[in-house]
Amino acid sequence: MKNLIVLENKQKDVLSEYMPNDATLKKLADFFSMFSDSTRVKIITALCLGKMCVNDLSVTLNINQTTVSHQLKFLKTYGAVSSERDGKIIYYSIKNDTINDVMLNGVNYLLQA
Repeated sequence: MKNLIVLENKQKDVLSEYMPNDATLKKLADFFSMFSDSTRVKIITALCLGKMCVNDLSVTLNINQTTVSHQLKFLKTYGAVSSERDGKIIYYSIKNDTINDVMLNGVNYLLQA
């Protein structure tokens, strides 16, 4: 029984060293929530290939423009996409290549499962 208590204490020490603080945990959960909706995943996938406007995304992905706009707002709020205006048209793109890396790692994980 004594060995188990020592092991538990070592685990607690390691966990307390590596466990992110509450603010970081919230941000991490928010980050992964971007990938919890199949429509957002489609939009992220398309934007990983290049910048697109709402109409381009709507037509290419066969999703109505209102839904695309709503999901882009969500993605922009969480820092996944950026926007750039060209006259009346707003183009969206992935803000950071890490988003693409997460997508690729997710696909690789699923292919290995």
